[in-house]
Amino acid sequence: MTYKNLLIDIENGMAIVTINRPKAMNALNEITLTELQDAFVNCAEDDAIQVIIITGSGEKAFVAGADIAAMQPLTALEARQFAKLGHQVMRTIEGCPKPVIAAVNGFALGGGCELALGCDIRIVAENVKFGQPEVNLGVIPGFGGTQRLARLIGKGRAMELIFTGAMVDASEAYRIGLANKVVPFDQLLDTAKAMAATIISKGSYAVQFAKEAIHNGLELDLDRANQYEAELFGLCFATKDQKEGMLAFLEKRQAKFKGE
Repeated sequence: MTYKNLLIDIENGMAIVTINRPKAMNALNEITLTELQDAFVNCAEDDAIQVIIITGSGEKAFVAGADIAAMQPLTALEARQFAKLGHQVMRTIEGCPKPVIAAVNGFALGGGCELALGCDIRIVAENVKFGQPEVNLGVIPGFGGTQRLARLIGKGRAMELIFTGAMVDASEAYRIGLANKVVPFDQLLDTAKAMAATIISKGSYAVQFAKEAIHNGLELDLDRANQYEAELFGLCFATKDQKEGMLAFLEKRQAKFKGE
């Protein structure tokens, strides 16, 4: 996979997707969004990849937002289409059957915060700042920020951040549940890779079904969500990994999962 604004490295069962527009602080323009869409579709279909890590190039920004210079002259219809593209990309990332870890290396503002929200897990460097400052530009978040932020950190906190356009640092992001883990900048990618390696060591179908149960179950009432979980639990017993995992437990040895 070769792209203009992305770098893709595949190693040890993980794909590292780096947004590579450092001069623009990795801002999301139409080309970058289209490339992200294509990259995640390809990664989802590649059996050699079990976990995806997404990060930004440089030390300043994960993604500093959508590309304001590109957005400023848009008509209402063009802006709507741009928002739809952003929503499609975030939904593709969120719906990817493989776990997606955001290694947030710097500013994650606007579209950058929304990109992190579309990922399953957020590991952040100590220098990170999160925010949805779109009201400062006379607009609202357009790539899912009004929806995913409220679902993740609660309605009241999300309203405060979105209405005021305030930024929060890494420690506050961790406190309110926006970040899963905070680490020194020079340990960020290694920490993300270590977590990815741990996930890869588990039964891949079990991880996939767990992600599916969590994401889809949140859209259902509790009774239907629990029924959905039970169906996926049953499906696990159609895999060789379930047989190996339980046999290994009974035999007091490490399971050797094969993704079958």
